[in-house]
Amino acid sequence: MTADGDAIETLYARGVTDGLPVVPPTRPRVHQAIAASGRAADERIAEVAPRFGRATVERIAINAVMAGCRPEYLPVVVAGVEAMCDERFDLLGVSGTTDAVAPVFVINGPVRGALDINCGAGALGPGWRANATIGRALRLVWVNVGGALPGVISISTFGTPPATPAASASATPAASPPSSPAGPFPTRRPAS
Repeated sequence: MTADGDAIETLYARGVTDGLPVVPPTRPRVHQAIAASGRAADERIAEVAPRFGRATVERIAINAVMAGCRPEYLPVVVAGVEAMCDERFDLLGVSGTTDAVAPVFVINGPVRGALDINCGAGALGPGWRANATIGRALRLVWVNVGGALPGVISISTFGTPPATPAASASATPAASPPSSPAGPFPTRRPAS
């Protein structure tokens, strides 16, 4: 793919987008993301339902680049793939329901500040690149690696619009800030 405009149209025609334009996953962009993960490109992270496609670091990086993620977001995207593929989540069931579902991934810890993940007002709204693109990357992995194609396997009656970060993908708000009267997220909802 030579010109970004042509690549954007080519990727849309191949059906690997969420309906919105994507960033062309050039080799340099993908390699930068892989390098930021600190992992090998061919490391298998999970098998993604419903078709149980192999999510390697490289495949996750390709989808993260297309979603508009910065390279330093890749470790969080990889963790999100691990979480959504955990058998306790039942991604297979979520993939084939007729309900309009959009998984929510809550990010906690120092990484939320380091990556500028919004944990305050408007956390699910526009204007926060990390929140929007990390969620979008997870949705693209689900579709492109896992095969959760709308109208084919994902049979949601209405679906969710791709124009909002919380929809069609996965919302990625951060847990409450330290100043929140709600207290730290892990104390309210310990990991199981």
